[in-house]
Amino acid sequence: MSATLVEVEPGVRVNVLELGAGDPVLLIHGWSLNSEVWDRQIRVLAEAGHRVLAMDLRGHGGSDAPMGGYGIDRLAADGAAVLEALGAPRAAVVGWSLGGMTALRMAHRYPALVDRLVLVASNGVAGARQPDYPFGVPADAIEGEMHAAEHANRLPYRRRAVGDPFGTPPDQQILDWLHRISLQTPSWAANACMTTLLRTGQVHILGDIDVPVTQIIGTSDPALSVRGARWVHEKTSSTLVELDCGHYPMLEMADAFDAALLHALRKDPGPTMTLVESPSTHSVQT
Repeated sequence: MSATLVEVEPGVRVNVLELGAGDPVLLIHGWSLNSEVWDRQIRVLAEAGHRVLAMDLRGHGGSDAPMGGYGIDRLAADGAAVLEALGAPRAAVVGWSLGGMTALRMAHRYPALVDRLVLVASNGVAGARQPDYPFGVPADAIEGEMHAAEHANRLPYRRRAVGDPFGTPPDQQILDWLHRISLQTPSWAANACMTTLLRTGQVHILGDIDVPVTQIIGTSDPALSVRGARWVHEKTSSTLVELDCGHYPMLEMADAFDAALLHALRKDPGPTMTLVESPSTHSVQT
């Protein structure tokens, strides 16, 4: 595996991990974490014949952390710059949480670069209730409290923020690992990205997305409105994969998640995918 710093605008570089050869796949992580969360999927995808590019969003991981530039258009532009700089046209883009919103904006603004979308624990359109998205909690109800907690004492706040979205309490080692990763993101970047996650609305671009879309969500996800994800599925021709887990399907149900991800990336997916672990707790809708 190699690591490359890509200059996405003058003076701002983002870190990208690369492994494998074949059809390119860009992995984009979620709020306050970084490409480490994709460790298993980087290997699985590379072994399946993909060229994997796992980027750290600006302000996260090994990327630069400027004071500004954390709006959804800028994050999408960073992703496009990574694909162009590394010679990976028509990539599949896999985005988790905030990364899912970024991936959807990339498909809208840079359609020549995006071959298909996989939205993980994300509906792609909104992280909070919007005028045209009637699900979840309004941003006004939670944003100020989150910023205040970040300012007052970010250590316990970040630990809660990365631990609470699990469907069931995670192993202590996993929580320690995620907490360590999260603390690499400075407060100004974390607050700005949280605002982007809560305030961005993208329902209006759904009709312009002209690539295959798969949502992989957890039915016990406390950070995502499952009803909202189903609503987006009904408004589009997407595939919806539901797993019995929380906001971290790649960690909580890794085998089922990997199977769903590999199926979503197939050029010819064939028949509707059937998950083999427990039909009573998993469903796939097309």
